[in-house]
Amino acid sequence: MIGLTGGIGSGKSAVAQAFQALGVPLVDTDEIAHRLSQPGQPGAACVAQLFGSDYLTPDGAIDRPMLRQAIFSNPQAKARLEAAFHPLIRQTALADLAGLPTTTPYCLLAVPLLFETGAYASTITRALVVDVPEALQISRVMRRSQLSEADVRAIMAGQMSRSERLARADDVITNDGDLAQLADKVKVLHKKYLQAPESEPDSA
Repeated sequence: MIGLTGGIGSGKSAVAQAFQALGVPLVDTDEIAHRLSQPGQPGAACVAQLFGSDYLTPDGAIDRPMLRQAIFSNPQAKARLEAAFHPLIRQTALADLAGLPTTTPYCLLAVPLLFETGAYASTITRALVVDVPEALQISRVMRRSQLSEADVRAIMAGQMSRSERLARADDVITNDGDLAQLADKVKVLHKKYLQAPESEPDSA
C-alpha cells in the first residue's frame, strides 16, 4: 500500500491519475470526503450537527464554500470538524481498500493530510510525497482557485511544512515540469513498486 500525499497545488491528483493510467487501483480520501458531503450522507449530517443546518445547501449537501470560510480563521471550529469528519473518511477509505482486487501488486491511497492525521500509518507500507517548489506551488493555486497570494500562503501555513513532509517521505516525485514529464516519473516509480514496494527510498 503506497500512501500518496503533498501540499496544496503540488499535483497529487495528476500523479494519482498517472498511476491509475498504469492500472494501479486508487482510493482517494478527497473523493471520499466529497461523497460523504452529499445529501443524506454521514458527513452532511455531521456538519449539520456541529454547525447547524445553515451550513447545508437547500438540497442537503454540505455548503463547502461556507464551511471553508467558517473554519478558515477559526482553529477550534476546524479541530471540531476534523475530529468528527476524519474518522468517517478513514472508515470509508478502509472499506474501499478492502473492496479492491487482491490480485494487484500494490494500490495507492491518496491522503492530503497523510502525515498530519497519522491515521493511516499502520495502513501504508511507503509514503510517496509529491513535491513542488514553493513559488510554483503558490502560482498554481492562485491560477486554479482564483485566490490571492496571502490566502494561498495562509492555507500552506496550516499544512505541514515542505521540509518536514520531505523528511518523512519514503519516495518523492518533483512535479516541476509538464504532464508528460510527470508521467515518465510515475512510470519509474511504478516499475520500482512492481519489483519491490518496500525497497529503499527513492526520488524522481
